[in-house]
Amino acid sequence: MKTNLLIVFTAALLLGSCATGKVTRADYKKDVLLETNYGNMVLRLSDLTPLHRDNFIKLVKSKYYNGVLFHRVIKNFMIQSGDPDSRHAPGGKPLGEGGPKYTVPAEFNPELFHRKGALAAAREGDDVNPKQASSGSQFYIVQGKVWTNGGLDTLEIKRLKGRKIPAADRAVYTTVGGTPHLDQHYTVFGQLIKGNDVLDKIAAVPTSKGADKDRPVYDVRIRKATMIRRADAHR
Repeated sequence: MKTNLLIVFTAALLLGSCATGKVTRADYKKDVLLETNYGNMVLRLSDLTPLHRDNFIKLVKSKYYNGVLFHRVIKNFMIQSGDPDSRHAPGGKPLGEGGPKYTVPAEFNPELFHRKGALAAAREGDDVNPKQASSGSQFYIVQGKVWTNGGLDTLEIKRLKGRKIPAADRAVYTTVGGTPHLDQHYTVFGQLIKGNDVLDKIAAVPTSKGADKDRPVYDVRIRKATMIRRADAHR
């Protein structure tokens, strides 16, 4: 069944690529530049998650993310974007339901975890999405928090149902920070390599407490998303 899902998704991706711009091998050596009204961020996609990598590249090259908002922001947790309905959304409108008419099969990999700056795919809840498939376009970038070992011990017992956090991951969560309770439930497919200050700036904006809960009071917008040479990412 999983093989069939992969075949269906790959076929959809190829059809979409024909209409918008083909994903090429050269793209795998490039990074993604997000230009926002709060500054620029550079993302590096992982080759360990090829379905998510190729889908994200396809959307970037088709200018899908140009003009969309970071519509959900929670300080010490994450900033979320990728809803095409957000482009022209009036203030106060709840967002988060938009996207292409497909999902991406989950690609959990123990080497990719929710450290600060992790790029991951949003998705619907387990009650309607038991296979934990990813949204076709919505993503988030982790801010998280720095944990103590005691806090991670408690998390393992209360929320991870006894699942142990690897020692190497613990070392990161207790120094760099992140959101460990999401590991192996949401697909991580890349990492923020430049722009941590922008991430923190966006995560700190005031947000709504109304029907559009967690939407920034003042729009935080991706002006443009483009593929760039990796050498350019460090300039």
